[in-house]
Amino acid sequence: MSSLCMLSDDALLDRLQQAAFGYFVDTMNAENGLVPDTSREHSPVSIAVVGFALSAYPAAVERGWMERAEAVRRSLLALRFFRDSDQSGSPTATGYKGFYYHFLDIHSGRRVWRSELSMIDSAMLIAGMLTAATYFTADTAAEAELRELADLLYRRVDWHWS
Repeated sequence: MSSLCMLSDDALLDRLQQAAFGYFVDTMNAENGLVPDTSREHSPVSIAVVGFALSAYPAAVERGWMERAEAVRRSLLALRFFRDSDQSGSPTATGYKGFYYHFLDIHSGRRVWRSELSMIDSAMLIAGMLTAATYFTADTAAEAELRELADLLYRRVDWHWS
């Protein structure tokens, strides 16, 4: 009999949720905080998945799956990457007018597959940034930077252009 069969419903859900969160931990690019769309080799980044990761880090802190400082560090990697990203709209840019291309190369952060400038996926990314900024409110330099970057990136989006 499987050990999963012996778990209560709550324990089973907890195990499944923690395993799902493990995807963000295991696949995040340690240089820029980007997360691939799938676990397949050479999978590009989906900006929505990065937003999901940014939303999941606070939940992981609350559940005891990740230390707060580690969640802030991971969040800052992604936020700094997007702050510094190419917003020229060129075919190899990361985005344009504060919006981002749906799929990016996990190493360079440049657009792949001639993917679209995605309003919905950009909104999911920004929602993740704002979730992180709302949760990480401690009076530390790192958390203050996180909040400032999330605000800057949110305000950089030209919502009227869309």
